[in-house]
Amino acid sequence: MSKLTPVITCSILICSDRCFRGEREDKTGPVLKETLERLGYHVHDVKVVPDELDVIVDQLKEWVRLGMDLIITSGGTGVGPRDVTPEATIKVIEREIPGMSFAALMLSLQKTPHAVLSRAKAGVAGTTLIINLPGSTKGAQEIIEYLDPALKHAVPIIHGEVIE
Repeated sequence: MSKLTPVITCSILICSDRCFRGEREDKTGPVLKETLERLGYHVHDVKVVPDELDVIVDQLKEWVRLGMDLIITSGGTGVGPRDVTPEATIKVIEREIPGMSFAALMLSLQKTPHAVLSRAKAGVAGTTLIINLPGSTKGAQEIIEYLDPALKHAVPIIHGEVIE
């Protein structure tokens, strides 16, 4: 991203065994895509993968190599035995941004006490910002809308632009 190309490119990764197997329709991916596009982002790709550590890591790394400014994941952030999205994210990022996860948690706690079970992470890999969101369609959408100003501020800084 530069001053000449202000559009932030992003990809969305839905981490869900049931959606991947076709047992449940993925509603979160389309809602996140619409929300991000409405907010001015360019959505490069939306993929659904199983809750498999190596599969998630490989997809995140591929999008980082492609130069995505932002990667949003949804799902796999809870305490279930197959919830491995935070672990996959930690394997890819170089620097964690705990404030983003904290802000998402604070917003979610206003909606549901179950948010205390979130293990979501956020961080930077190269020049890509990666954020884990809950599997809840409504929760993921609300968090993106809430974090939007911070995302638009962070991405140019991650790319080395000086923000006054």
